[in-house]
Amino acid sequence: MELEWVLSISLGICLVLVSAWKWKHKEVRFPPGPMPLPFLGNLLQLNPKDLPKSLLALSHKYGPVYTLYLGPRRVVVLCGHEALKEALVDHGEQFCGRGKIAPVERTFKGLGIVMANGERWKKLRHFTLVTLKNFGMGKCSIEERIQEEAQYLLEKFRKTKGLPFDPTYLLNCTTSNIICSIVFGRRFEYEDKTFLSMLDLTNKLFFELSTPWAKEKGNPSPEFTVNSLALTALNLFTAGTDTVSSTLKYALLLMMKYPEVEEKVHQEIDNVIGRNRVPAVKDRVNMPYTNAVIHEIQRLVDILPAGLPHKVTEDTEFRGYLLPKDTNIITLLGSALHDPQYFSDPEIFNPQHFLDEEGCFKKIDAFVPFSSGKRACVGESMARMELFLYFTTILQSFSLKSSLTPTDIDITPQQNGFLNVPPIYELCLIPR
Repeated sequence: MELEWVLSISLGICLVLVSAWKWKHKEVRFPPGPMPLPFLGNLLQLNPKDLPKSLLALSHKYGPVYTLYLGPRRVVVLCGHEALKEALVDHGEQFCGRGKIAPVERTFKGLGIVMANGERWKKLRHFTLVTLKNFGMGKCSIEERIQEEAQYLLEKFRKTKGLPFDPTYLLNCTTSNIICSIVFGRRFEYEDKTFLSMLDLTNKLFFELSTPWAKEKGNPSPEFTVNSLALTALNLFTAGTDTVSSTLKYALLLMMKYPEVEEKVHQEIDNVIGRNRVPAVKDRVNMPYTNAVIHEIQRLVDILPAGLPHKVTEDTEFRGYLLPKDTNIITLLGSALHDPQYFSDPEIFNPQHFLDEEGCFKKIDAFVPFSSGKRACVGESMARMELFLYFTTILQSFSLKSSLTPTDIDITPQQNGFLNVPPIYELCLIPR
């Protein structure tokens, strides 16, 4: 009898919870979505090993705007370029809040440019943009520092003497040094213990400032406290190191898998730059094929498939639904980068996606690896500069070889989650 009583009570509680969910869901006019389980929400319907694919699959049933429960937390998911543009651009002010990211909330606590909201975020964003724009540490511009650092990378590459090696460590070091040159006004040798320790902390999303810092010490405004500025610096390190280095790692892998593409890039480099002059950003306008290849690499590998979470800053009418203030939003950037309305055969690597019939580079609105709207990546222009300069500098000097045949090269990420982490591989660099 006791077991029957417990089961009856449990069933009654579940029915009450489900009924309450149905009533609340209907009352505030949320988008449709799968029925959640008490406490678990829709977690059992998601594949933790490939969350973006699970989210995209649900959109096929419930539409480009749907509601999902991650445990007890309710989120609205946006899929496809049209829905993303309508939210992030057309309703940019309402969708510019930053949603919570549970694994890093304990570290950032709403501080730093990535996690901040409201006036704090606006001031930090302005401060960061002005700092990057007016970059005047030393006598070198950002482009010159990237060119200089790329030459240090070439020195390390030459020391491999054509033998197979994993490029991950060197790519992480070189891209991190660009941020070091901005934050500290200097670069570090790749073997420097301090530099390696800093890289380790960056990779773990953890940063501690051990000595006092008197910028704005007397300013009560929380966006310019030591912690806030230190965490903003950490944001720059994390975004400027991991995303760029991972994209470059994918780029080298894809060139080995598609040697015919690599050969065309070699030809364009030889025709426009030659083999002696250092590549410059100004060359990009005269290199439509190489530019298209880099865009296609970013599109296909989709480093940040679910983007960073947003939240609405006020009660918002959107596509006939009412989203209450602070509703968390998942912007599935990968659904735009693989949107078949904008990219034919979106799962296939094809630089022609970004070339017109005359072979000229063409922009595509659905290309949003840096997100879009008010919360778009503040370092987008610098990241694009890095990708072009590193990619052309490496292929100007080397041909890429793998121990595998091109058809056997697997580009499947070793992890599909918050980031699409590139697979582990080795390559040989053959001097040209």
